[in-house]
Amino acid sequence: MQLNSVARDRKYSVSTGNVANWFSSLKRSKKPKKPENASKSVWDLSTLNRSVKSLHIKDELNEVVSEMESLDTGEDGKNSNKTKMLSIGRKKFNMDPKKGIEFLIEKGLLQQTAGDVAQFLYKGEGLNKTAIGDYLGEKNDFNEKVLQSFVDLHDFTDLILVQALRQFLWSFRLPGEAQKIDRMMECFAKRYCDCQGENNIFENSDTCYVLSFAIIMLNTSLHNPSVKEKPSIEQFVNMNRGINQGSDLPRELLVSLYESIKAEPFKIPEDDGNDLMHTFFNPDKEGWLWKQGGRYKSWKRRWFILNDNCLYYFEYTTDKEPRGIIPLENISIRECADRQKQHCFELYASGGADFIKACKTDSEGKVVEGKHTVYRMSASSDEERKEWIMRLTQSISHNPFYDMLATRKRKAQLNP
Repeated sequence: MQLNSVARDRKYSVSTGNVANWFSSLKRSKKPKKPENASKSVWDLSTLNRSVKSLHIKDELNEVVSEMESLDTGEDGKNSNKTKMLSIGRKKFNMDPKKGIEFLIEKGLLQQTAGDVAQFLYKGEGLNKTAIGDYLGEKNDFNEKVLQSFVDLHDFTDLILVQALRQFLWSFRLPGEAQKIDRMMECFAKRYCDCQGENNIFENSDTCYVLSFAIIMLNTSLHNPSVKEKPSIEQFVNMNRGINQGSDLPRELLVSLYESIKAEPFKIPEDDGNDLMHTFFNPDKEGWLWKQGGRYKSWKRRWFILNDNCLYYFEYTTDKEPRGIIPLENISIRECADRQKQHCFELYASGGADFIKACKTDSEGKVVEGKHTVYRMSASSDEERKEWIMRLTQSISHNPFYDMLATRKRKAQLNP
């Protein structure tokens, strides 16, 4: 069992209270040694894959260092140096998008313009599509201009909406944060309407925005095996009534969209789609925190995602598998003080539990059960600490994505 599979299935095992069985299923049982020609177990293969991935990351880091040392000694020619620096920049981008772009601009391989950076991301050569999505979703003036230029590079002329969505969602991987998704899909909707010209049937881009999300939700409902009751054509038509500024869209259009998604689900880059769609519609909070280690009490910076009553942490934002999973059961939250870090808070075992039932991967890539009584984190500010505490406390009761979509839908249904 791979750890990302555990992440997708966690809501079933954790919500039923079978936490002990869940962790038991992660443990590698001792079995008699198999002959060499026997097939490997799924657990053996997944452990091997994680080990290979870990070694691959280390090799890439060593390669970057080696290439940079080679550049400093002037061993290669000018053209070779440019190729190597571009390779280094791509690798840096995949590990930290902001630093990667800064490196490429510093080395003169990219101009510090939104258009040039957008072209680089649109071509996507050697770039991780999750990293592209992370960079495009950042909220600052330059990144928002890059996003606009990136969307403008897509030509949606003469494409029906579902075709345009297929093209757009393949060019990068949507992040999980609601506000980032809102900005990206708003740019998409405006661009799609502009490309249709006189053939545009939408009264405004809000209609396109709402229908786009309806299509994505339809894709999830029809093709996610955990959704038992599949929506019918009539249900899809009814849920989109009145979204064109109080008027209905043509029935034949909605039927064609339904049939297209039913026949062929969206292809999501770097994933099978289910994990993205699960995160997509259940975002709560994500961001960098410092986490204190258990045995040696050292502090390490980790990327945290709060989602579906579980807290996940990753070494890099582009990692597909979390380093650890903390189910938020029998846990309480409190502010605390620490000599080394400011703005700290703790998750601690409560409700009669002796320790927090979490799991993580060790240095060899094996999944192990944690025995922490406390997880201590440090935020960047007191405001950020309070935000994390609030989100952790209310992680299931409130979902900003649905509020955002409901507001947009009400706006689209208003009469002109």
